[in-house]
Parts: sequence; C-alpha cells; structure tokens
Amino acid sequence: MPLPLLLAAACGQAVSPAQGAVDTASGYPSRPVRIVIGFTPGGQPDIVARMIAPRLGEALGQQIVIDNRPGAGGTLGTKIVVDAAPDGHTLLVSSSSHAIAPVIYAKLPYDPLKDLAGITTHYTAAYVLVASPPLNVKSVAELVALAKASPGKINYSSAGTGSGTHFAAEVFKQATHIDAVHIPYKGIPEALTDVVAGRVQFTIAPLGSSLSMIREGRLRSIAVTSLKRLAVHPAVPTVAESGYPGFHWNAWSAVFAPAKTRRATIDKLNREIVRQLDDADIRQRMTALGIEAAPVTPAQTDQFVASQIALVKQLAHKAGIQAR
Repeated sequence: MPLPLLLAAACGQAVSPAQGAVDTASGYPSRPVRIVIGFTPGGQPDIVARMIAPRLGEALGQQIVIDNRPGAGGTLGTKIVVDAAPDGHTLLVSSSSHAIAPVIYAKLPYDPLKDLAGITTHYTAAYVLVASPPLNVKSVAELVALAKASPGKINYSSAGTGSGTHFAAEVFKQATHIDAVHIPYKGIPEALTDVVAGRVQFTIAPLGSSLSMIREGRLRSIAVTSLKRLAVHPAVPTVAESGYPGFHWNAWSAVFAPAKTRRATIDKLNREIVRQLDDADIRQRMTALGIEAAPVTPAQTDQFVASQIALVKQLAHKAGIQAR
C-alpha cells in the first residue's frame, strides 16, 4: 500500500463559494493557501508538507500556511476542508487514515470519495515496529513471546484511534495472535514519546518520524512493515521475514481539495506539487527519512483512495475490526 500528501494553511477571512469562484477565475491563488493537516506537528505528513511548502509557495506566488488540526484519526481536519469554499485556498494533506476512517467510523460526517477531489499522492513509506529499550526485546519473536506470556498486560501506542499507526498495530496483533492494549494519542510524536519513556511497550510508526530516536538508542527497532528491507535501515528485518510471510503495511500521504474545486485549479496544483516532488534535492531528503516520493495524476489519486478503502475493508473484516 502507499502514497502521498501535502499542504495545510490558515488565511484570514472566510469567503463564500461564489466569491471563491470569482477569485479563482481572476487568477489562482489570490491569497495565502491554507493546508490543513489532521495530525500534530512532527508526524510524517507534516514533515513532508513543511519540506515542500516554501517552494510550492514560491511557485504559486502566495504564502503556504500549515494548519495542524489533530483529532479523531484525522477526520476533524478533513471535515474542515470538506466544509471550506471550493476555491483552492483550503487544501488537505491526509494519510492512510483517510482510507481507514470510513471503515471504522459508522457515522463519518463526510464521504471521502464524493466530498473531496484528489490532487496527487505524495509519498509511500514503510512503518517500523519499535519497542521501549527497557522492555529488552530484540525481535518480533521475542515481543510476541512476551505478549503471549502476559496477555492484556502489554500496551501499544498510536497516533489516535483510526490512524494508520492504530490500524497497522491492529493488523500486526491479528497476524501474531497477541493480546495487547491500545493507548491512543493525538499524534505520532506523542505516541513515540511514551514508548521512549517506557510508559508504553511498543508502537508501529512511520520510519521517518522515529529514525532519529532509533539512532540515538531511545527506541529499539524490531522490524519494518515493507515487503523488502529498507536501504536506509538495512540491518532491520521485515515482519514478513520474521515469521509472518506476506505481512505488508505502508504509510502514504495525499493532497486533496473540496470536491467542487475547479478542474483548472486542481490541475495547476498537481503540476506544481509534482514539480516539487520530482526535485532531486527533495527526493534525497525524503529518501533519508525512508520515504519514497510517489506523485500521480488527480484521477489516479482518486482511484488510489478508492482502492485503499476497499483494501482496508477487506483487512478489517479479516482482523475482526468493526465500525463504531
């Protein structure tokens, strides 16, 4: 599974859809572009969005304002964009949680396929299973053995209920048949902090968000969730080769606009964002974080999201995860 995302910002005054259409027609963008991110600062979507935002702002001739709105697995930020004027001045950067939300929330206040228009996917990235060093486990086998010896006494953190990290850990639990307790946080940085402190035993997080802590010895990496080992972290095995063949779960990010945004505006945003993602320096910086740029067309973005929702539904059914 995989792909991208970018943008979130805050501008001064609200405008009606009619006024927004006039602004767009007279030359988009006509004011700062707000990029809403439904997670706390420091997570992988946020890191990449901020990496690209300055150059994107230069290309568009307007300031890009990142607006972090964490909560409810990214759905609070998404609803802000769904309700915004469809004039291209309020965008969404979301993650794999975007495809998870309609599967786990029975009363989602929007339709991710009908209420948003894809601009491009941003990146794809492996997750890494990390444990608190005091736990003293060095492999998937050791973690599973410990959890099975003490069912219900091992905790794992996530970036929030319904987040990609939550779903990754739930799928891991089902694959390994362990009983571990979910401790949700508002974002990945907070989830990692409590694993470092030993208040939580493990988590599955994007490599880019945890790599520095791993290198500093504050977290112990156990396995990566990609099908192949990562060049940036080659000594760490995959979950698949650790006794669970076929296990695979990747993070991704994508950029969206309100559904009725003009096609010309979406196409312009796609061109400029893809241009940044194709830049050699940006790609090198992303690779260092274990992230692979994955730009596509708006139509391919919408198709990808639809396929991810279908895939998550299948996984949820197999894992016994039900909407609530």
